Amino acid sequence: MKIYSLALVALMCSSIAQAQLKTPAPSPTQSIKQDFALSSVTLEYSRPSAKNRTVFGGLVPYNKVWRTGANAASQITFGEDVTFGGVAVKAGKYAIYTIPKTENWEVMLYSDLNLGGNVAGYDATKEVAKVLVKNHHVATKAETFTMQFQNMTDNTMDLVIRWENTKVVIPIKAEIDERIMKNIESSVVKDNRPYYQAASYYFNNNKDLKQALEWTNKAIEQNPVGFWIQALKARIQLKLNDKKGAATSAQKVIDLATKANSDDYVKIGQELLKQAKN
Repeated sequence: MKIYSLALVALMCSSIAQAQLKTPAPSPTQSIKQDFALSSVTLEYSRPSAKNRTVFGGLVPYNKVWRTGANAASQITFGEDVTFGGVAVKAGKYAIYTIPKTENWEVMLYSDLNLGGNVAGYDATKEVAKVLVKNHHVATKAETFTMQFQNMTDNTMDLVIRWENTKVVIPIKAEIDERIMKNIESSVVKDNRPYYQAASYYFNNNKDLKQALEWTNKAIEQNPVGFWIQALKARIQLKLNDKKGAATSAQKVIDLATKANSDDYVKIGQELLKQAKN
């Protein structure tokens, strides 16, 4: 009886040890949160590897709905309304399904987050967006399935899908200009006026440069030692073709940045001064 009890304890200990054994996931998950426009976009997916297998046309059949990764379906969360491949999509969380083809892919955003990898139950009526994108053949092979955001601007970026020698790109855009302009119009009349931010937006988006210069001067009044504000002023003056004024502002950048021990802005000031004197 004692021997039996000891054997049972040993078996239980062995079972616990096996249950606690952790090994690498064959298709590890990845989560990416990207600040974008006025909010963020989050991507969650699993990353299978080719492992000497033919991926598209083999492991992943052509012309059939694919969960776009391994395990459950990939998911994307938009913090604000966007266009996905040119299709308007409301803020929210969606599953990503695709239909890979030899010349192009169909990429779908799907409202049912519970379907997962069970594509046999796929219901086209639950598609929020469906876009057709070109299938690019690239020379460099991607061993592991990859999704990432590239080519960022203030309100645009690309969702890039890569595996094996295939690459597809889906453009994402947020229409933020109208909201920002309204915020600028309402905020610059308040006591704590964000002159620098408003001027920066006008400069970066090719709006009224004279207004941007006026706001920059007011920002300098608020913060006379702000060398980064002087740098913006010099850039605006260069766009307005006021090289003499830009040279004066650039020299102020150098002087103020030197006092603040900001080597990066000293270099920026020197480059702006060079542009102003050309």
